[in-house]
Amino acid sequence: MSDFVQLWVYLSATPLFGLTATLLVYVLAHAAYFRAGQAPWANPVLWSVIVLACGLLATGVSYPSYFAGAQFIHFLLGPAVVALGWPLWLRRAELRQRWGRLLVAALAGGSVAAGSSLLLGRLFGLPQELVLSLVPKSVTAPVAMGIAEQIGGIPALAAVFAVITGLVGALFGKYLFAALRIPTDAEGWAARGFALGTASHGLGAARAMHVNADAGAYAGLALGLQVVLASLLIPLVFKLF
Repeated sequence: MSDFVQLWVYLSATPLFGLTATLLVYVLAHAAYFRAGQAPWANPVLWSVIVLACGLLATGVSYPSYFAGAQFIHFLLGPAVVALGWPLWLRRAELRQRWGRLLVAALAGGSVAAGSSLLLGRLFGLPQELVLSLVPKSVTAPVAMGIAEQIGGIPALAAVFAVITGLVGALFGKYLFAALRIPTDAEGWAARGFALGTASHGLGAARAMHVNADAGAYAGLALGLQVVLASLLIPLVFKLF
């Protein structure tokens, strides 16, 4: 164990430490995820975050030092989101027939996600800045940070809430859908994926893609719709009221 810690401390001084550590931990977590039969509790993103955070704390490596190397992965988030458009392109005829219902579902889902955060936060007497940071929790983290800043929340907290929300959806979505008896036919996978992308943004979409191609495509669509709708409507609603 001491040898591993010494190796970690030695590697932490190199520029590619963050990139190497992230890739290595994620590959191992991903292998364990498939070995566990893609069980929700084995989510590779969750375990990668836990292992890396524990490693940084145990060895005293600062987050800026880690991120100096890991920022290349951060850069790839943009192309990864754009790549979500490919499965939608393959289903363009189907989406043309359903665009009206999908838009209504996205508006309803986004309103419930933001409205329930606001309502529960105020019912429990949370500070105003905390409540406002919770409102965009179902939008992908970079967009949630921008929205929180516009409405008076704390961007860093908004990012934390967004990640937690995504992980909760990825971990428990399967069980909720089963309890609601949503089928696993073509219509059911589309509904499951769209709901997961609406509530749990990219982390939910990643989970949906692992489970079913149709669910992944609709989760990607829901993720994109929430980004557009939330970034336009949440600041507008707070400005008006």
